[in-house]
Amino acid sequence: MTRSAQLLDAIVPLIADLAQELPAELRYQRLLDAVRSLLPCDAVALLQLDGDALVPLAVQGLSPDTLGRRFAVAEQPRLKALLEAPRAMRFAPGCELPDPYDGLVESEEGTLEVHDCMGSALRVQDHTWGVLTLDALQAGRFSPADLRVLDAFGSLAAATVAAGSRLHQLAQGIEDERERAEAFRLAASPARHTLVGQSPVFRQMRAEIELVAPSDLTVLVTGETGVGKELTARELHQLSSRAGKPLVSVNCAALPENLVESELFGHVRGAFSGALAERPGRFEVANGGTLFLDEIGELPLVAQAKLLRVLQDGQLQRIGSDREHRVDVRLVAATNRDLADEVRAGRFRADLYHRLSVYPLRVPPLRERGRDVLLLAGAFLEENRRRVGARSLRLSADAQAALLAHPWPGNVRELEYLIARAALKAAGRSDPASNRGTARPRIVTLDLHDLGLEDARAAAASAAGEQPAAQADTAAAPATLREAIDAYQKRLIAQALAAHDGNVAAAARALGLDRANLARLMKRLGCSDTGGGARHSVP
Repeated sequence: MTRSAQLLDAIVPLIADLAQELPAELRYQRLLDAVRSLLPCDAVALLQLDGDALVPLAVQGLSPDTLGRRFAVAEQPRLKALLEAPRAMRFAPGCELPDPYDGLVESEEGTLEVHDCMGSALRVQDHTWGVLTLDALQAGRFSPADLRVLDAFGSLAAATVAAGSRLHQLAQGIEDERERAEAFRLAASPARHTLVGQSPVFRQMRAEIELVAPSDLTVLVTGETGVGKELTARELHQLSSRAGKPLVSVNCAALPENLVESELFGHVRGAFSGALAERPGRFEVANGGTLFLDEIGELPLVAQAKLLRVLQDGQLQRIGSDREHRVDVRLVAATNRDLADEVRAGRFRADLYHRLSVYPLRVPPLRERGRDVLLLAGAFLEENRRRVGARSLRLSADAQAALLAHPWPGNVRELEYLIARAALKAAGRSDPASNRGTARPRIVTLDLHDLGLEDARAAAASAAGEQPAAQADTAAAPATLREAIDAYQKRLIAQALAAHDGNVAAAARALGLDRANLARLMKRLGCSDTGGGARHSVP
């Protein structure tokens, strides 16, 4: 086969690859395969210029650890000569310049002393991108004709690496724009869930949100798991002057420790293994808007120090860069931990804690919100009505009582999932396939069994008495769940009145009820005189 035919066979697949979206590693390995098929050699390497060093991106015939090295151009005269040469060049076998691959060529003979080598600089748009090097164990392996072939092949090699770099940049740019567009969408679109409630503690929280949202103060949202901290952060953003800007959410607990800084602050190309292109961090994506850092207590101490600097002066540095980037971001952080305890334990920086808690905002647990549980249940029922195809979903009286009696350790999230399961069960009971072809009812009622809260009845009955249910006199125990709930409510009202010296208004506030509603409930339950003579005056 003639040399022209060999060249053609080598370049046709590479030309076809230019139109393909391939992983960079595979594209570069195919390039090296083509080089070796055209110019048989013992080792070949593709190196990219990164600052004042050449970084190997793909090698064949060299030891695997070569990929982890950085060859300083000033210390490698052969590589420096290749970068400066206008065309491909060959080093004579007797050249006294040290070879960067001495001892790295895979060979049974061990350290290489005499060999033949040549290479070519790769230039993309008048900029030197890197070099392609070829090494042979046998002196005189390469001929002047081989040098001409390499010189001709260099242009195609440069086009290959340029295509790979460009496609990677485009893909990275698309991903960055997608993240930014998603942040804008989240900021602009209505939330699937909204803050719902009427209890005093909820109203107090809502008033605090409306007070602090228009400001640029950093807010630390605290509360148990599942109370709605992310929803609170969204509300803070929607009510702020930044509502039309991005809202970027980051779950700090889900970030691998070695990538936390890169995700938050970004990185430059070559900053670490795998950093093939420059990438902005979440702070830059959120520029002009709000950055929500959920589970802030999970951040490593090193990242905490850098976060503190950004909060103090609004400047950050991408990993591997000395250049400052200024960002304008309103920070909202959230945690279910007691950060003061974390500070005392040495797991959280005290200065960052004080910087984050400029305005602390506590989201109350569901068990403190009284009848808000029924309002939330109504919202979730409506959401699930569409899913199960029912005209209406409703709660039975026993189901409502059970929801009110449940302690909700998982808070609003637990309620959401419980309603979803119960709706599916209730709809399944009405499914035509299980009812011999009868039509599904237009109104589906969720009962106590659907909720799976039968234990709530035992808990309520136990709370209403002085002794465990198993030891109680069965004749004196409440016969129905309604009776158990009534007894439990009477006991709570009596305790509240006793704690507030019989003042109904104060007791109502403690129970999360309106005073008039409490008075009517006391009348219905027959406990108007409970607590040693109830007083109805407002304190």
